[in-house]
Amino acid sequence: MTIIENTRERKVPDKPIRANPLIKWIGVLPFFLFVFAFVVMPSTNLFAGAFMDQKGNFTLSNIAVLTNPYVLKSFSISLQVSIITSIAGGIFGFFVAYAITIGKAPQWMRNIIMTFSGLAANFGGVPLAFAFIATLGHTGFITVFLKNICFTGTGGANVCPFNLYETGFNLYSITGLTLTYIYFEFPLMVLTITPALEGLRREWREASDNLGGNSIQYWMYVGFPILFPSFLGAMMLLFASAFGAFATAQALTGGSIYLVTILIGQQIRGDVLNNPNEGYALALGMVVVMAICIAGYSILQHRTTKWLKS
Repeated sequence: MTIIENTRERKVPDKPIRANPLIKWIGVLPFFLFVFAFVVMPSTNLFAGAFMDQKGNFTLSNIAVLTNPYVLKSFSISLQVSIITSIAGGIFGFFVAYAITIGKAPQWMRNIIMTFSGLAANFGGVPLAFAFIATLGHTGFITVFLKNICFTGTGGANVCPFNLYETGFNLYSITGLTLTYIYFEFPLMVLTITPALEGLRREWREASDNLGGNSIQYWMYVGFPILFPSFLGAMMLLFASAFGAFATAQALTGGSIYLVTILIGQQIRGDVLNNPNEGYALALGMVVVMAICIAGYSILQHRTTKWLKS
């Protein structure tokens, strides 16, 4: 009787309540809707427009614009600016990131640099162009300040050696545009390469020291080979960022420098050949270049992750 009563008193454990799997996707639903509305649909329209004429008929004549010498020159200038800024910004950003990680800079300096990098990497477009015009334009405060630094030369004539625009500098040229791009390129490099530098293990450096290696040998045979995929991937990210920039160049130069992004804008508005579909073809060529950069960056980042997790 006791056994029967004990059996009756036993409670059947409650079954765990399983959440509906669809609930887990509610949080990312707005993200997918945003991607669909502002990435998938515009990209689909872009690809479709590149192979249609103004009447909506299929054609391959728009792709022929990519062989136009004028268009090739715009791609050449864009590639030139992007390569120079990615290399200069990448090297500068790497050394800044090195200083605040392995260089053991003070914590307050690290906080300031990382905060500045987070802001400057996203500071572009018209505000960035205006900031450089107000700083290094013809009447910018640094330009005026340097212009007023004069000395009395031979014969009593005033010599102003720091007058930027008399030395050949021009903010509204490719040189000025390159300088402007570097402003947001190197902070992006700092944000990208810092985690890779922090991933270098202390044991690797200690093993190199125990084997008699010096600092140069450590970086040549251990440190840099491990960092190289991440470094190259970050450089490709900088290249893509500069190659796709539009508002900064448009606001700074007024469209006088024909980057491919500026040419696309003019084509779509009908300012050049009055054929917006050729602008879609130009954008398609640009998307191919960007896709190569993104694919290369993803491959290199995957390789870097494998190294740092091993």
